Amino acid sequence: MEKFKEVALHDAVRVKQYILSFFKWTLIALITGGVGGALGAGFRWAISYVTEIRTLHPWLCFLLPGGGLIIAFLYRVTKLSGHADTNLIISSVRTDEKVPILLAPVIFISTVITHLFGGSAGREGAALQLGGCIGSFIGRAVRLNEKDMPIALMCGMSGLFSALFGTPLTATVFAMEVISVGVIYYSAFLPCIVAALTAYGITTLFGLEATAFPLESIPALTIPHLLTVAVIGLAAAVISIVFCVLLEKTHALAAGFFRNEYLRVAVGGSVIALLTLLLGTRYNGTGGAVIAAAITEGAALPYDFILKMLFTVITIGFGYKGGEIIPTFFIGATLGATLAPLLGLPASFGAAVGLVALFCAVVNCPIASILLSIELFGSQGLIFFAVALCVSYMLSGYYSLYSGQKIMYSKRRARYINKQAK
Repeated sequence: MEKFKEVALHDAVRVKQYILSFFKWTLIALITGGVGGALGAGFRWAISYVTEIRTLHPWLCFLLPGGGLIIAFLYRVTKLSGHADTNLIISSVRTDEKVPILLAPVIFISTVITHLFGGSAGREGAALQLGGCIGSFIGRAVRLNEKDMPIALMCGMSGLFSALFGTPLTATVFAMEVISVGVIYYSAFLPCIVAALTAYGITTLFGLEATAFPLESIPALTIPHLLTVAVIGLAAAVISIVFCVLLEKTHALAAGFFRNEYLRVAVGGSVIALLTLLLGTRYNGTGGAVIAAAITEGAALPYDFILKMLFTVITIGFGYKGGEIIPTFFIGATLGATLAPLLGLPASFGAAVGLVALFCAVVNCPIASILLSIELFGSQGLIFFAVALCVSYMLSGYYSLYSGQKIMYSKRRARYINKQAK
């Protein structure tokens, strides 16, 4: 009888712990998602606003070197130069490294400046950094211990990602999956999805719509069509390696040749301004209009993906801020739209497959990529997307946009490798 009471008491304590943890993380996630949603809505509005201004006044692109000097000054005066980026957020989930709260306003302002003056960058880098700052700040405010702080960081990441892209399920799994490839932090599932849904709900209150492109031309599910989609996945894997290597090499060469960050960012901005003078403004900013045209109309120039890669590599490599995911969408969509007609597929469908396949290859997140395909394009072509994703994921090797990412398990065999991404 005594033993039965002891077991019952032990079980009651465990039930109480689960209930308390449930309510603790739900409350923290609601706060994080609420703050992240409001900040994300403001960030989306700011990026859209400055993009409209630049579209009306294309000459602003020629002021990009001056904008770069402001960014370099902000990072110098706040002592964030050299280490405060998305890799810091990713690595801090695995370590006890602190995320400076100053990073939030600095990355917000710097990304807006980059977009105002036509740098080729995205916004997810800022989203992950803003989210990491929010999660870290709230985690410290409620005095979370070192084992709970990583969950708070992932919670912030998922909230901001959801607010910026309007894809809460992708945001949830991406935050859990991107840290260590092969290991998913399931303990963060509840907080991440609550934060992502809360942030998404906040953005809808501000009248911001989710990104979605319903596909009309989905080919029949046949072996030849599956093989052609696999070819797009292969091409995405190759381009992902080229893109990641170019980003890393350009950053290293720029830092080596121009040790002064002011000179470095001014030179990079001048090169983008010169390229804009020669090629026009098609490759400046996020290129959202080009992405939409490729997916809805199959419209893309055969060299679009190459030139967008060039613009982005110079912009990010020389010190401008933003992110590489939306440029990756541009590159993948235009690559797919170019290849698909050659393979007997609709160009618009190829653009959608290329976008998701390249995203998967550069971030090494296949599950999040499958969810992205559903949230962006619906579930009708899911088998095609899954085939392209598995090919691009495996053949992209251990390259990544984020050098702070860890590859925990081999892509070729069931083996633990614990390898830093290239």
